[in-house]
Amino acid sequence: MTQPLRVTVWNEFVHERAKPFVQKLYPDGIHAVLADALREQLGADVEVRTATLDEPEHGLTEEVLGQTDVLTWWGHTAHDRVNDAIVDRVQRRVLEGMGLIALHSAHASKIFTKLMGTGCMLRWREAGERERLWVVAPSHPIASGLTHEYFELARTEMYGEFFDIPQPEELIFISWFEGGEVFRSGCTFRRGRGRIFYFRPGHETYPIYYDSNVRRVIGNAVRWAAPTGATYYGEGRNIPEPLSPIAGRGPAEHD
Repeated sequence: MTQPLRVTVWNEFVHERAKPFVQKLYPDGIHAVLADALREQLGADVEVRTATLDEPEHGLTEEVLGQTDVLTWWGHTAHDRVNDAIVDRVQRRVLEGMGLIALHSAHASKIFTKLMGTGCMLRWREAGERERLWVVAPSHPIASGLTHEYFELARTEMYGEFFDIPQPEELIFISWFEGGEVFRSGCTFRRGRGRIFYFRPGHETYPIYYDSNVRRVIGNAVRWAAPTGATYYGEGRNIPEPLSPIAGRGPAEHD
């Protein structure tokens, strides 16, 4: 029997407790809505746990991460409160093969910028404008089940280019905003054995994580980012015995 995909949904869980209008949208936290979305999309194929900033070790202990196939990350106002040792721990697990789904303002999270190696900054405007997400890789598994060439969100925060990230390995979505900007809003990367997907929608003041298309994409992304099972060789290894005979002289003598 195939084991369920083990997903940890991480959320800083700050806005929902500090701002009444965010609490009204996400009374149990963004992480609760995302967890429900994954259960809805993946059913018995997924086993979901949640973790938040204020838990011991941010809820991301060695044991939890060791039992996580894919980690989703939502952060915004408390990036600086994430402990660097935990970031290093998450990075190591991504290199070993754990998938990472970085959502919305997670572009500025410590873990995403560490994995990207760039500033990951952009232009933004919060004006409640319409966003149209064009599907530019319709055959990609992350776009599976989307029935049109694009889908729209009625009111969103704008993110605009230039987005300071490395060249994505695959570009799945490009957003157009009512104010005229465009943005690479669905990008994949690989680091070590781990697959990474950045997905733009999700500002906390709008009910974006209730949208059926957004939920479908996140479910697809989690399935796509699942580990392949291959071994990660991240350390240098001295191989004194060759696989095949080596003709000629051995190591040079040192003076």
